[in-house]
Amino acid sequence: MSRILVSLPDELAERMRIVIPSRQRSRVIAGLLEKDIEKREKALYKCALAVEKDETLNREMTDWDTAVSDGLDDE
Repeated sequence: MSRILVSLPDELAERMRIVIPSRQRSRVIAGLLEKDIEKREKALYKCALAVEKDETLNREMTDWDTAVSDGLDDE
């Protein structure tokens, strides 16, 4: 388990203290973060799939692959 320090607007922190019992706050925050992270990961995955399907971009990437392996040293 890791402990982190986060900053919240005063009004939001006060509302949290009123509505969520102190022993439940970490669990509630972890659940909210998990949902948001999953949503963002799905969006990134969909973006990666779109990139893979983009034929024009893939042709350009092939051109860059040729340039990268042109035999010149990194120096």
